[in-house]
Amino acid sequence: MPSAPAPDPIDVPALAAGVLGGERAVLARAITLIESTRPDHRGPANDLLDRLLARAGGSQRIGITGAPGVGKSTLIDTFGSNLTAAGHRVAVLAVDPTSSLSGGSILGDKTRMARLATDPNAFIRPSPNARTLGGVAARTRETITLCEAAGFDVVIVETVGVGQSEIAVAGMVDFFLALVLAGAGDDLQGLKKGLLEIADLIAVTKADGDNVERARRAVGDYRAALNILQPQSPHWRPPVLMLSGRDNVGLEELWQHIEAHRSALGDSGEFDTRRQRQAVAWMHEMLEERLLREALDKPGVRDQLGELEGRVGRGEITPAAAVEDITRLIATEPAPLPRHE
Repeated sequence: MPSAPAPDPIDVPALAAGVLGGERAVLARAITLIESTRPDHRGPANDLLDRLLARAGGSQRIGITGAPGVGKSTLIDTFGSNLTAAGHRVAVLAVDPTSSLSGGSILGDKTRMARLATDPNAFIRPSPNARTLGGVAARTRETITLCEAAGFDVVIVETVGVGQSEIAVAGMVDFFLALVLAGAGDDLQGLKKGLLEIADLIAVTKADGDNVERARRAVGDYRAALNILQPQSPHWRPPVLMLSGRDNVGLEELWQHIEAHRSALGDSGEFDTRRQRQAVAWMHEMLEERLLREALDKPGVRDQLGELEGRVGRGEITPAAAVEDITRLIATEPAPLPRHE
């Protein structure tokens, strides 16, 4: 039987040139390479990042979170359109929930951001979170780097809005926006204290129509709650706004606060310190992923893992005992031979 043809080599220099030239189709292909889980793609992906890193870092990175139904996509569509109309180039990285059963992802953000999806100065990339910690796509940090190298000066990361996604996104952006709804029961109960502590701004959304008065009351409640908490930065006290993505209300003021926040942290030196900490955290995340992947790739570990999973599932051993067995296997098993393309 004839062997399968070898895959075409990846032309990393051409990809890098296309990204730097702002070619959106090439940027999409580059992100697909970055997100690939194929072992033979990691080398070209890292090469691509090395070529582009010096041209990255110039954007305003904004994280946006909120529970499902809070109106994230509608708000981002209007907010992003305002920014492109003002001369900005906007990239939206929308992390979609991945099914724990099928592994599938809805990836419907482009249909919910109709204006941005057709805007030549915008780029929307829906990515499945692949059940990564915090609901953040495994390669979101790298994708931000590619978008910045492609000339996008505003990068918005929309989170799933569940679990620990808020913490993960707050650790990779400059400004973290928490969206909340008014009139949905106990408003303050619906927002975790931890989120209040890391948000740079709280926005009560859908402040339009019959909901305006409820939104106004919610703003007062959140302001009172923030007054009793210690701000995460000595140079910034998080404001609370009313916003309407549908009616384009409050979004100009939102951008003014984002710019004021960057100015305040930049003048104090905190902005650069945050970026440096985030780069180090990125390194640690990649190191942990690499070590885990290489450990599980060892033949002895790979052969025993399925059996141990079955024994844990049947209740024959505890998960802790299985982890001890795997740890011993990792310590005694030689490293796998390097793959040759």
